[in-house]
Amino acid sequence: DLVRSRGLGDVYKRQAIDGPAGAGKSSISKVVANELGYLYIDTGAMYRGVTWAVLDSHVDVKNQKDVESLLPSLDLTLEPTANACKVFVKGQDVTDLIRQQQINENVSTIASYKGVREYLVERQQAMAAVGGVILDGRDIGSVVLPKAELKIYLTASVDARAKRRWLEVQGTSNEQSLEDIKNNVESRDEMDKNRDESPLVCVEDAIVVDSSNMTFDETVEHILHLVQELSLIHI
Repeated sequence: DLVRSRGLGDVYKRQAIDGPAGAGKSSISKVVANELGYLYIDTGAMYRGVTWAVLDSHVDVKNQKDVESLLPSLDLTLEPTANACKVFVKGQDVTDLIRQQQINENVSTIASYKGVREYLVERQQAMAAVGGVILDGRDIGSVVLPKAELKIYLTASVDARAKRRWLEVQGTSNEQSLEDIKNNVESRDEMDKNRDESPLVCVEDAIVVDSSNMTFDETVEHILHLVQELSLIHI
């Protein structure tokens, strides 16, 4: 199975959370999903998994044909847990490996390829078909789940996103300067918004949540209130 386990009751709602890099989509989606008893599917981790496989195979990231030729052999699967989604490529747990800086620098390029997006979107839609799910990414509301019951566009200023990332990496092997992180955020924004395949967009029926001046907990509470207001579920 694409998703190894589920463990949820009969909840049949789908929520899409889109937004730029560093907006907190993954971490916030995990908490919201846990509060609602939903399954969180980290689509960004899937693109990172493909990126890791490309780099691990020493394939040129800029060679779209060679990258896409790897896809049939990847056996990319997710294993949802209480706090995250574990990612497996060919049976190997790469959950921690896909968070390395080298992945950050190349994932937007890999995600721009039509074959990669088709390969992963098909899997994302299959996983979401069971309902009771939250998916986050760049094209969930526009391409993956255009009929999602709730669509949120989670964003924040470049400065706010860069500072959050800078605080996260302090004292780690991925430590960078604030300026370098800001440049990376701006570069990823540019690529994500202007790529030919499924660019980052805020769809018309999405609710925009700007968390620039909100704490993590405030953002979670705001989204939970949106769910409650729309009567998707009683919290």
